[in-house]
Amino acid sequence: MTSALLYVTHCNATMFNTSKQRPRALGELEQLLMEFIWSRGPSTAEACRAALVPVRPLKDSTIRTVLRRLEEKGFLTHQVEGRTFLYQATQPRRHFAARAVQHIIDRFCGGSVEQLLVGMVENKVLKQKDLEQLARRVARRRGEKG
Repeated sequence: MTSALLYVTHCNATMFNTSKQRPRALGELEQLLMEFIWSRGPSTAEACRAALVPVRPLKDSTIRTVLRRLEEKGFLTHQVEGRTFLYQATQPRRHFAARAVQHIIDRFCGGSVEQLLVGMVENKVLKQKDLEQLARRVARRRGEKG
């Protein structure tokens, strides 16, 4: 009798929904560069490097690498002026902050904004003054929509 050989190929693939992919977290150096660009506006790599010298002296190549990575993560874009790249933030700081908070709400609070706010009040992160200001802003927004 002859024995039959049986070959099986098994493939396991993971699909990602790239349309809703959120930027990865920022490292310390990336955060420093973003803070500079958010506060100053469009900047060259040299301006970024010069601004960081007092805090963290770095080589030009390091700054350019970090700026390129921030671009890959969706935090920056650039325009070319002559032979110089001018980097600018894709969104204001508050946009990225709101997305980070949304991630926290989804991950730790089961999607409940109320649960996050109650936790912030209970842990004295939000003061009475903050709550009153928030209530006024919400009331204004409702007035604008109504």
